[in-house]
Amino acid sequence: MRTHYPRTPHLPWSPGVTDDDVRVTDLCGLRGREVVVTEKLDGENTTLYADGLHARSLDSAHHPSRTWVKALQGRIGHAIPAGRRVCGENMYARHSIAYEDLDSYFYGFSVWDADGRCLDWDETVGCLRALGIPAPRVLWRGTFDERALRALAVDRGRQEGYVVRTVEGFAAGDFGRHVAKWVRPGHVQTGTHWMHAAVVANGLGPNAPLWAVRSGAAADPRELTAALGLPGGDAEALGRLATAGLCGDARLSGVLATLLHRSRRSSLAPKLVPALGMPLARRVADLVGLHPALHRPYPDDERRAGLVRLSYAADLDVLHAVARATARDAEAHEQVEWSALHAEDAGPLAGLREAFAGLDADSSARCLAEAREAYALGRIRTAEEAVAATWRWRSGAFPKLIQMVGPSGSGKSTFARELSGVDTLISLDDLREARGSRADQKANADILRTGLGRLDAALDGGGTVVWDATSLNQQQRSLVHSVALRRDALVTHAVVLVDEAELTRRNGAREHPVPARVLAAQLHRFGPPYPGQAHRTWYIGASGTIEEEA
Repeated sequence: MRTHYPRTPHLPWSPGVTDDDVRVTDLCGLRGREVVVTEKLDGENTTLYADGLHARSLDSAHHPSRTWVKALQGRIGHAIPAGRRVCGENMYARHSIAYEDLDSYFYGFSVWDADGRCLDWDETVGCLRALGIPAPRVLWRGTFDERALRALAVDRGRQEGYVVRTVEGFAAGDFGRHVAKWVRPGHVQTGTHWMHAAVVANGLGPNAPLWAVRSGAAADPRELTAALGLPGGDAEALGRLATAGLCGDARLSGVLATLLHRSRRSSLAPKLVPALGMPLARRVADLVGLHPALHRPYPDDERRAGLVRLSYAADLDVLHAVARATARDAEAHEQVEWSALHAEDAGPLAGLREAFAGLDADSSARCLAEAREAYALGRIRTAEEAVAATWRWRSGAFPKLIQMVGPSGSGKSTFARELSGVDTLISLDDLREARGSRADQKANADILRTGLGRLDAALDGGGTVVWDATSLNQQQRSLVHSVALRRDALVTHAVVLVDEAELTRRNGAREHPVPARVLAAQLHRFGPPYPGQAHRTWYIGASGTIEEEA
């Protein structure tokens, strides 16, 4: 059923209200609630369905400015669930404001279910992203504060205004209480209505190729590498990639991993963060690191468990698609197909996160990890069985280990020292300094033994312990893990991913810099852990904050 988008009322202080507009007279639907304020874009209101679209008017006729958004609906319509509708702004044609750096020619701002309910904001953004549709820029979020909203800085020459809505969802009949807008004065500044003038397309920005791939458009290797600021990748392999049925970040991650499959995983993720953000950058890098494993023989009796563990770091469908596209010969391709058959019965166990939602963060992370491993080994099959199998960790009565991971100068020690609730911090650099010199690597074996002994004693006493060392590869990390396993500790990997150029700059400014050749050797050996190799993994960016928890 087609449904027109309701008229958005103006806020009481909106200067752009006209005689034909509706104004909010009572803000009780917003007061006391968490709201999100987004930029109001100057386009044409458009609604997408699984089987079609329309502008604000249900019987909107053809117009050249709607050709692009019709093609978009044709690409993503199959992924819009039956009964749902996606409402947004068709930005192809220039109206009163000229845009030069759009992420896409269509921005979504609400998603409605079959019962006519608007989804909450966070679910809306997730649904839009899964379809390959960006949301308008968020200008402010918090409990409704009229003074804060009145003080918002709006560039009246480049912005139409803003829209405020409750973060929680709402029924269609409550739209006027939960959504309102502020529009600049004298917004329409053209003499001829845009529909009766020649169509002038708005301009796309550097992120547009990434959003185009998310929405199912053909991938252009040159445009993608330019958007990422990276040299050219493997266009031939990309041409072999099959992405049928994929859209959103899943499709983009597969495309980029295939294009960049020859890159070093450890250096790739931090390079991708500026354009993709940490979660997606990490997923692309992990696909690059994991897909060659599918080209090699693997014991069939262990394959399901291996695939389940892989699923904690990568989407198995995407991983196999990348492995197919990059297979060098028939034998490798055969191994991928054999793995794909087993993957039909693998993958993560649904419902686990909800099963442990009521626990504190540490207990939830522990129970999730223990349940996932039990599922990989075939010991449990359902979320209910997972709850029963993890009762011993629900109280949180276990020691905690946070193991820092990253090259020198990445910010590990700074992050470690700023953590709250830490009972013991064990720094191998501090142990070296206590023996005479931080730079003296001759006694590393003794230093490590001393550190592991202190770790064992600290975990035996309970509390939270931080292990501050480079922990560059799995072999180094395993020595610490063995102690944690003996003391039944929750293990958290705190992985710092910083681009090599920034590492070099920081190293030069450190009080105790390492020689350039040492840093180069560390980067060569660096193999960041994958999700699932500890109970919990924090990925920390150049900002020094946790940008993803896996």
